[in-house]
Amino acid sequence: MAFTLATPIKSINKIAADLAPKFKKLGLENIADLLFYFPFRYDDYSNLIKIKDLTPNVLTTLRVKIELITARRSFKSRMLLTEAMVADETGQIKIIWFNQSYAAKILSVGDEIYLSGKPIITDHSIEFHNPVFEKIGKYEKVTTHTNRLVPIYSTTEKLSQKQIRFILKQILPLTAQIKDWLPTEIILKEKLFSLSQAIHQIHFPINQENLRAAEKRLKFDEIFLLQLRSALIKREILKFESLKIKFFQAETKKFVTNLPFQMLISQKKSAWEIIQDLGKNKPMNRLLEGDVGSGKTITAALPILNTLLNHLQTAYMAPTEILAEQQFNVFCQLFKNYNFKIALLTRSLWLIHNFNQGSNTKQTKSALLKDLAQGEIDFVIGTHALIQEKVQFKNLSLIIIDEQHRFGVAQRKTLKDKAWAKDKTKKNMPHFLSMTATPIPRSLALTVYGELDLSVIDEMPQKRKPIITQVAGPEKRARIYQFVAEQIKIGRQAFIICPLIDPSDKLGVKAVTEEYEKIDKNIFPLEKVGLLHGRLKQTEKEKIMREFKDGQIKILVATPVIEVGIDVPNASVIIIESAERFGLSQLHQLRGRVGRSEFQSYCFLLTESEGEETLKRMHAMITTKNGFELAERDLEFRGPGEVYGLEQSGFNDLLKIAKLTDWPIIKVAKPWTDKIINLDPELNKFPAIKDKLTRFETEVHFE
Repeated sequence: MAFTLATPIKSINKIAADLAPKFKKLGLENIADLLFYFPFRYDDYSNLIKIKDLTPNVLTTLRVKIELITARRSFKSRMLLTEAMVADETGQIKIIWFNQSYAAKILSVGDEIYLSGKPIITDHSIEFHNPVFEKIGKYEKVTTHTNRLVPIYSTTEKLSQKQIRFILKQILPLTAQIKDWLPTEIILKEKLFSLSQAIHQIHFPINQENLRAAEKRLKFDEIFLLQLRSALIKREILKFESLKIKFFQAETKKFVTNLPFQMLISQKKSAWEIIQDLGKNKPMNRLLEGDVGSGKTITAALPILNTLLNHLQTAYMAPTEILAEQQFNVFCQLFKNYNFKIALLTRSLWLIHNFNQGSNTKQTKSALLKDLAQGEIDFVIGTHALIQEKVQFKNLSLIIIDEQHRFGVAQRKTLKDKAWAKDKTKKNMPHFLSMTATPIPRSLALTVYGELDLSVIDEMPQKRKPIITQVAGPEKRARIYQFVAEQIKIGRQAFIICPLIDPSDKLGVKAVTEEYEKIDKNIFPLEKVGLLHGRLKQTEKEKIMREFKDGQIKILVATPVIEVGIDVPNASVIIIESAERFGLSQLHQLRGRVGRSEFQSYCFLLTESEGEETLKRMHAMITTKNGFELAERDLEFRGPGEVYGLEQSGFNDLLKIAKLTDWPIIKVAKPWTDKIINLDPELNKFPAIKDKLTRFETEVHFE
């Protein structure tokens, strides 16, 4: 049978047929799937030495002959032991395999084998325990499991590394059938491996140099495709038209002058970039990013003002009900001198602000939706409720999404599509502004968000003091509680954050319900303590947040539900329990709940973990106050999927080998994607690239 890349794994040989159901659990069904299933690390067994040169605890490979081999059961533990004496021309050494009785069945006296592992010193001598072994065949000149860089794969139950490598070795010649889709010009100028060569070497690299070259080619492919996709989306967006939103210069200047504070230069610059985009007949697709507390809301207020003065509708989508209500109140205050009709639409709240009376009026949901569809409402602020099927607009022209990485691609598209609800043939697309306080590193901006133009607020209000951050173990808890008591005494308030709502024996981390009981009854019995988490009813959440903002509640014990946007300037202390459970970007967001006024603020990261990785991450929180730097570090520690919620767009399925910290490759790939698209945006001159991109989008399941 002539094998092709489409040949099912079960057809390779009898062993593969037995293993096929296990490979299927990993999503691997044919030869192509298996060849593109990359190792996640390598064991370096290429250090081949003689017995006389062995060093304890150093990864080593020996080529030896078996002089004696026997299997027995340990008298004490009843464990099966396979013991052997092996030798080369320089000496002899003892080998013990624990619970590996098959070793005695397949190895015999006189066999030549490779052994790879770390020798250890015992009471009597130096020995190998559980080394990897491989028989030296008469015709097999190249090893698979020893005496080389050995690939290690993610696997599933009852599918061993040796079995994966064995099957891959059988199909490796089929890499010759892999067609290269990158233009020859790119391969030659960037000195890249061919695709077939890269696939061959990623599985069984001859040496470290070849491994690095294989990784470079495969990383380039992934990043190139992602950048190409972003560039094509950007071009596709520009095919549509948008309504030009006239700039009301005098009114905008008056609005800024009447603010009770002075806007930062970078706020004004970002607002002007957005306003200029609104003045074009092509849809804006911009991302406004700024650190926690840098003033993105007031920056967005200027383009919102101009849209509303043009008698066009604006929709603002927030990730939580608490934040939506807070922003509703903020914008009602900002626009109190205008006769705009502003609404709040969440799962449980339907409010209209009455500017004549200076109050909010509860409406029935149906009445609010009717007003929105007829254009009676100018500006609506809400949560996911805005993308419900019944929500329609008359002339939606500006969409703002706060903490945009928390919403999936499909959710964002649904809101955009609502602008066309009345007339499906209409080509006008609303202008689109995303906002995030999770700073996006340049590597991420060039790849995942390449279709977005960037505006950056890189300053903080002048009166703000840097937040003093400390990492503490359990022994310092009493002292920290004493410090909180002192802060409350001088009029401040505090947050205590826990990762979970209810206790979990398995995870062994702090739960908010348990911590609240302790804080309320035992630690601060004389102070009013509040409890806030996602399972509370909306009315309860509102009541607690209102009491905390008004200063009635002195200590708020909460889950990360308070992470985004909650603004309580009087809070000066935040204690984050089980801090190792959070990523750096989330810790930075949580820390940003304090330090929002002229008072000195403090953040205590409490952890019981002394692991090296945890300590490195916590140290980064102390030494780095800048959110952009922390975002880069978070990418290194955790990867983009966890930091930015990119699993919503299939992103984690794509990056099998590349990382967003591969900045040199990202920088090299970008000019090539630009060149390809400038030459032929339809990719008709590059059919191999077009086909690869189509297959890539299908495989990755982009929404």
